[in-house]
Amino acid sequence: MDYQEVVNKQKSFFLTDITKNYYFRLEQLKNLKINIIKYQNEILEALYLDLGKSYEESYLTEVGLVLKELSFHIKNLKKMMKIKKVRTPISLFPAKSYLFNEPYGNVLIIAPWNYPFLLAINPLIGAISAGNTAIIKPSEYAVNTANIINALLSNTFDGSFVTTVLGGINETTKLLQYKFDYLFFTGSPRVGKIMMEKMSHNLTPITLELGGKSPVLVTKGVNLELVSKRIAYGKTINAGQTCIAPDYLLIEEGLVSEFVENFKNAIKLFYNEPLTNDDYPKIINNNHYQRLINLIKDEEILLGGNYNNEKIAPTLVLINDLTSPLMNEEIFGPILPIITYNDIVTAFTYIISREKPLAAYLFTNDKNIKNLFINKISAGGIVINDTLMHFANNNLPFGGIGNSGIGKYHGKASFAIFSHEKAILNRKTWLDIKLRYHPISKKDLMIIKKVIK
Repeated sequence: MDYQEVVNKQKSFFLTDITKNYYFRLEQLKNLKINIIKYQNEILEALYLDLGKSYEESYLTEVGLVLKELSFHIKNLKKMMKIKKVRTPISLFPAKSYLFNEPYGNVLIIAPWNYPFLLAINPLIGAISAGNTAIIKPSEYAVNTANIINALLSNTFDGSFVTTVLGGINETTKLLQYKFDYLFFTGSPRVGKIMMEKMSHNLTPITLELGGKSPVLVTKGVNLELVSKRIAYGKTINAGQTCIAPDYLLIEEGLVSEFVENFKNAIKLFYNEPLTNDDYPKIINNNHYQRLINLIKDEEILLGGNYNNEKIAPTLVLINDLTSPLMNEEIFGPILPIITYNDIVTAFTYIISREKPLAAYLFTNDKNIKNLFINKISAGGIVINDTLMHFANNNLPFGGIGNSGIGKYHGKASFAIFSHEKAILNRKTWLDIKLRYHPISKKDLMIIKKVIK
């Protein structure tokens, strides 16, 4: 593929102004929705081949969320595109002020392997809705999903509007040599820093959807059966290969045994025997699989710890040393370290001392602790008494802060992030107040001070 030709074609198509038309955007969104439904079974099969996810889980966590996002943009596109009038100060009379959303132009979207369909297509929806052209680079690790994305998009859009580039690091490196008008990247903080450095040469605006170690804090007085079930759900969806999966648990020391027992019961309810259950996802590749196994080698395992040649059972580990490798990096697998505390202040202090996470979870019935958590813990998003579920709300912007990302999307936020909000001041000519022009007398200045203050 001649990348220069692809980029040039998309830039030329953008300059025709066709993508700025409401009816064009609406038609593209509707066509994408129609074809996703048409390709639905092939998408679900590809996700099963790549990640071992059941059709039901893949629909719940990928295809269904994409269709929901499409429905939101189709319904709200006209409203989001509308020019917004804002107030104009009296000092600028006679004039009117507006905010006008314009597309950036040619967008590059680089998607990860863990939710290879969702995290490629959801950003694309925002890019189309905002009126951009787009190049999608799916992950090479989820090869079957990448191929079906390529087929889907090539049968939905002209390549000068939306196209797919397949391949690995070499292809990504080549793409990054070209000047794009916007980059949307989902991946690790380490690679995110590389992307940011690359884009800095052209001052290209960028969204980084990264990750980090998302904490779960459990306090006394909660229903541990329900709490354990919701934490187990958040940790085992996609076998823990989720950027907002609970990464470590802080729990009062006296609650550990009861939590482990309830967590065990939840896993049995979900999968019975995970390693032999087709509904329990596999680890994406051998390198990632070996990395996860090495993380639990010398740890105190409270539950699980067993594995076969592609799956790792849900595993609870008691952390006796905070310098453990499990606490140094995002786990991205079905392993949950447990840290005990006796003082809630100690738990808060530990969370605050770490890099800001993509998500933070609190299970409590105490309003004071809830309010303290919301006010003290800086994170991309916070969920009280559940895990993961904020991702499913189109009305909540999703994204990180600090080490966990830059920028937010979903719903209106997706339209906004792929749009430049252009300020417009439209002044009339029938009146021209002379106060602003030189020379400005002391009397003029007195009047100006009364108007501008």
